[in-house]
Amino acid sequence: MSTPTPAILYIHGFNSSPESHKARILVARMEALGLGDRIRVPALSDRPERAALQLEAEVERLLPGGLALVGSSLGGYYATWLAERHGLRAVLVNPAVRPYELLADYLGPQQNLYTGERYELVAEHITALRALDVERVSHPGRFLLLLQSGDETLDFRQALRKYPDSPRILMAGGSHGFENFEAVAERVLRFCGVPPNGL
Repeated sequence: MSTPTPAILYIHGFNSSPESHKARILVARMEALGLGDRIRVPALSDRPERAALQLEAEVERLLPGGLALVGSSLGGYYATWLAERHGLRAVLVNPAVRPYELLADYLGPQQNLYTGERYELVAEHITALRALDVERVSHPGRFLLLLQSGDETLDFRQALRKYPDSPRILMAGGSHGFENFEAVAERVLRFCGVPPNGL
């Protein structure tokens, strides 16, 4: 009896959505393999404590059939927290390492880049993010880092220090959005446990 293909839970970043470029690429690849029902990309609340509850509900629903995580930017921070709680594999794309420090400089009005939704980033968001911090990952091999040195938002070296023993793909140049994600999409799927033929 063959092992079922793990589901993928894609976790988008700050002020992003399920319509992000990377999410759409992975959804399209999974659909092409006949596995469109094995990838979930929830629209997360801007409030970290609510986003955490959403993600836990997704894990509870998907975990029995096997599950891997893909997190971009702030989604990489959430993915690290979930991976440690549930012993999951996770691909981290230009991950935020200390978002509670970075976002402290952005308190005030915000607007989601995709939905246009407006909200206020307040100190409680920062406190809730800090509560999800994982000081040190217990199994570095469960994490695959995808980094571009040209990330204009986050210093990629923070991720190298946070996950020094994890496998990685480090590309020169690029951007925070991770340019040419198509070139690494297959590697992402393989790390998540999705076979090339989708079976």
